[in-house]
Amino acid sequence: MSEADSRKPVIVLVRPQLGENIGKAARAMLNFGLTELRMVEPRDGWPNPDAGPAAAGADIVLERAKVYATTAEAVADCAHVYATTVRKRGVTKPVYTPEEASREMASAEGRSAILFGPERSGLETDDVALARAILTVPINPEFGSLNLAQAVILCAYEWSKHEALVQPTQEELLPPASQEDLEGLIAHLEGMLEPKGYFLPEPRAEATRRTLRGVLTKPAWNHLEVRTLRGVLSSLQRAPKA
Repeated sequence: MSEADSRKPVIVLVRPQLGENIGKAARAMLNFGLTELRMVEPRDGWPNPDAGPAAAGADIVLERAKVYATTAEAVADCAHVYATTVRKRGVTKPVYTPEEASREMASAEGRSAILFGPERSGLETDDVALARAILTVPINPEFGSLNLAQAVILCAYEWSKHEALVQPTQEELLPPASQEDLEGLIAHLEGMLEPKGYFLPEPRAEATRRTLRGVLTKPAWNHLEVRTLRGVLSSLQRAPKA
């Protein structure tokens, strides 16, 4: 295991019930760069045929998943264990949000693990007792029910903030237009407006030009947008077809 992988938290599903939920949890993990899944006594055994389709391509997580007889065995090599629960269950431990826990895990020495309980009942008191801290989120007190994959994705997302994951939309952003491009656009539009008397009366011409410049420079156009606008203006300049 590489040093980078050893820094990532282990996701431990304690007595998970449905293969479909295991698959969805694996999908949530891989979305945010987590690949090490451990399970304690999955109800329907392992492998589970319902997990694969629900994982939607996160096969690497399922293929590497390990099964343990007890929660203690599943986290034996982890120095930092967090139990996800909305109830303290009579155990006095520090309480962290996913954001706080992920920040601590990112700087901690040794492996970290996050425990998730069965879908129906959550972690038992003995499972929580193994953890050094409780991990929970502010939630509607009248409806505090998260499904397994939702709980996993909350924690995985917060962890991902400490990883160099690619923001998909960033790849689609084009660099801003150069000042030369903007000046060309402004001159083009002014050249079309001038013969139409747009800048009259003359005493207001300079202020009108400044306002127009402000409108055209505010949006932070990229070069493709400027080129498109120039194309629109050129089209408007052409004489209509007979």
